[in-house]
Amino acid sequence: MVFKVLVPIADGSEEIEAVTIIDTLRRAGAEVTVASVGGRSITASRGVRIEADCLIADCVKKTWDLVVLPGGMPGAERLRDSADLAAILKEQVLSGKAYAAICAAPAVVLDHHGLLKGKKATCYPSFKFKDGAVLEDRVVVDGNCVTSRGPGTALEFSLRLVELLAGKAKSDEVGRAMLAAR
Repeated sequence: MVFKVLVPIADGSEEIEAVTIIDTLRRAGAEVTVASVGGRSITASRGVRIEADCLIADCVKKTWDLVVLPGGMPGAERLRDSADLAAILKEQVLSGKAYAAICAAPAVVLDHHGLLKGKKATCYPSFKFKDGAVLEDRVVVDGNCVTSRGPGTALEFSLRLVELLAGKAKSDEVGRAMLAAR
């Protein structure tokens, strides 16, 4: 089965997180769509240019097995402010499908839109949740929601997403090929 994954990006997204997520999931065989909430080409938080496959508006009426948000500032704020992305995320949660975020995005996007209510989650240490404590684990999986701390946890986070979609054996296979300790 080919899993359909949406990775939204914006000017100011964290490039290590975005590219690690995209690359790892593609290595696992997922069909990853990179969609920008701004123009097709974005400048990430450290000046790296990334070309999106499409705009987020093109993704609204589609079904996704996973929607995963990279962090970075002010990228996470731009993701938060996208009405199209908010609609996609809310539909993802309502349909019981997987959603994930790393770094600033769990607090700035998911928490802002009320998508962490009743969930255990983590985020970059300088961010807080409106309700509930930020866990200090590197990656937190709570049902269909996965969150992580930041750039240094991006590969571990991405491999957990592979595990969520395709199982531990596939995650271990991809991790071994990438020389990631698991």
